[in-house]
Amino acid sequence: MNGQLLSINDLRVSFFTPAGEVKAVGGISFALGHGKVLGIVGESGSGKSVSVNALMRLIPHPGRVIGGDITFDGKDILGMPLREMQKLRGKEIGMIFQDPMTSLNPLYTIGNQLSETLRQHTDMSGEQVWARGIEMLKLVGINNPEQRMKQYPHEFSGGMRQRAMIAMTLSCEPKLLIADEPTTALDVTIQAQILTLVKELKTKIQSAIILITHDLGIVSDLCDEVIVMYGGKIVERGSIDDIFYRPAHPYTSGLLRCLPRLDSDDKEPLIPIEGTPVDQLMLPAGCAFAPRCERCMKVCLSHIPPEFARGEGHASACWLHALEQGVSA
Repeated sequence: MNGQLLSINDLRVSFFTPAGEVKAVGGISFALGHGKVLGIVGESGSGKSVSVNALMRLIPHPGRVIGGDITFDGKDILGMPLREMQKLRGKEIGMIFQDPMTSLNPLYTIGNQLSETLRQHTDMSGEQVWARGIEMLKLVGINNPEQRMKQYPHEFSGGMRQRAMIAMTLSCEPKLLIADEPTTALDVTIQAQILTLVKELKTKIQSAIILITHDLGIVSDLCDEVIVMYGGKIVERGSIDDIFYRPAHPYTSGLLRCLPRLDSDDKEPLIPIEGTPVDQLMLPAGCAFAPRCERCMKVCLSHIPPEFARGEGHASACWLHALEQGVSA
């Protein structure tokens, strides 16, 4: 992992509730290089957002990081003082949150909120800050930016609010951009526009990007690598080709079967993954996906599978690979 922009090693996050410990993230490790795009995919509750919130040091009470290391650009994220972390947020690490409706303050103009980040992290004068705000709104495709800077969030459509959030996030040219389900609250037409915008910005700003989503379909032409999470763990990782054309884990295959295909018969039904997501308050002793897996074996119920290499940069945590490779489970 030398020379990587971001390195996460054995990250574990739990929420300590009156009902017990919820193991939201159960020991994940991955790295991200400069200028690369990583997709993190999985159902709701799989630990995607909690993982990046830990990176931003934004885990709410009663949750806390209980183990692991996070290194960003040579800096120890979990060990640095809070004041230093606050300087890092917005300047070197930018985050687009899920819902633009609640991410913007309705009492302040778009220009005021966009300028706040620049005032906090740069030495620009007031005129320079305002000019930079207009420049960023132009970059994300908002028309009449001079007028829009003076308007309030309720005067923007959902898609425009999300574009304004992206402009705010990119204003200090962060080294890492985190997009946490940036299209969740938008209709499909606006979703396509936002994803096209992110794709264009990928080449313009040269930042590394982490794209979090529950939909495998939207990562296919954006990401260099994909991580698939389930039950707070990484069940498969690999390139776009690995995940889409050579899926190794039954959960990844199940997600792909849920997607409509252009080359299939119109009458061919989509195949859902039976059952419900695992309760992370009561995780099973073995593989978290075992109760929903069609190929579940006895060992799956009692032992957590390690990652098995499936090729260069491709790995899957499933006991089926132990049988294929002749390894004792």
